[in-house]
Amino acid sequence: MSEDPQRAAWQYRIDQIAREEAIARGEDPDAAESASEPAVPSTRAERSAYVENSIQQAIRRGEFDNLPGAGKPLEGLDGQHDPDWWIRRKIEREQLTGLGPPALTLRVEHAQLEDTLDRLHRESDVRDAVEGFNRRVIEARRQLLGGPPVVTPTRDVDHEVHTWRARREARERQAADASSQLDQERRQPRRPWWRRTRG
Repeated sequence: MSEDPQRAAWQYRIDQIAREEAIARGEDPDAAESASEPAVPSTRAERSAYVENSIQQAIRRGEFDNLPGAGKPLEGLDGQHDPDWWIRRKIEREQLTGLGPPALTLRVEHAQLEDTLDRLHRESDVRDAVEGFNRRVIEARRQLLGGPPVVTPTRDVDHEVHTWRARREARERQAADASSQLDQERRQPRRPWWRRTRG
């Protein structure tokens, strides 16, 4: 039984109350129930006519007016069949990351590795991150589960640490230059306000 038991119990109680009220008014409760329930179509032709009638009534009420995408071509009718279209669309719509075969996720991680390393503060953390990336690449190459081939290269740990250190020093120099320039601007004597307004 797919119905919710609590809902069925409440519906039963409501039906009982309606039946008692009909008896109190002196009406036949069975006649009221049969009149309120729509006839269930039994044949295929009756079902088809019932559905068509319901659609036409909804059109007259305007329930299909101003739907999103009205008057626009349907998406995905470019002639190519992709069996995974629904999961790709879900990933794009929800902006999910980290999903997919290892070959694809490792390519994305490879492209973003420098930004990831730049957020780290210690050299040991950078080494651990690069070694972990290399481990994942090697493990993905070893698996034979299918999917696209893993063509992502491993990274040299020492080279990545060296370039991370160089980028970090460049950022520190840039911050120091900006700070010294700000200090120089603060030290310059400012003209009094009455001279600034006269210009």
